[in-house]
Amino acid sequence: MRCYIGRNRFPICKSTSMSATRPHVTTGSRSRGRPREFNVDQALDRAVRVFSERGYHGASITDLTRAMRVAQGSLYKAFKDKQALFLAAFERYRAQRSETLQRALGNAGTGLERLRATLVFYADSAQGAAGRQGCLVVGSTVELCAFDQPVARHIAGALARNEAFLAELIRQGQEDGSIPAHVNVEATAQMLLCLTQGMRVVGKTGRSRAQMQAVAAAALKVLT
Repeated sequence: MRCYIGRNRFPICKSTSMSATRPHVTTGSRSRGRPREFNVDQALDRAVRVFSERGYHGASITDLTRAMRVAQGSLYKAFKDKQALFLAAFERYRAQRSETLQRALGNAGTGLERLRATLVFYADSAQGAAGRQGCLVVGSTVELCAFDQPVARHIAGALARNEAFLAELIRQGQEDGSIPAHVNVEATAQMLLCLTQGMRVVGKTGRSRAQMQAVAAAALKVLT
């Protein structure tokens, strides 16, 4: 027990025993003198998988704590409730998907080449085991948008960013001559957004890579 005199002249005492030390959550390196309870990013990645496969309502707290490898008390210390956990997992998923897509674009030069790489990326995500796992954005749109306004705002923002990205690629293609000038940018971007999100829905049924690649190839014909 360590004591000192506070501003009001009353003694203040604090326990220095191990039992009084509260663990904390970290996203990276351990803070000096304080034990790490769990890595948030790793735990969120596992939560993303559970929510993607089972949906928000289908994922119980027991399912989540088991998959995340954390105790229930630790989960509630890090996240206020199940909705807060879901929103954190959603933003983690969105950011990682965006980074993965940027890497998939690689050295694609023209706007059309970048659109082709984007559609191939979605086709690969919608086939086999990855396709059956599902997309957190698509699944949440169907399950939660009509009933959960905070979640609906996050989903609307994610879809708006996707649509804006597709529109920008079309404009790039028109500027470099790889996409005809008569192509309507806004309408085509909306069509491609619906197509890519629809691919993730159909992918839940276990489509093959060849099937999804054929869809991507057909979509590109609209742009030529």
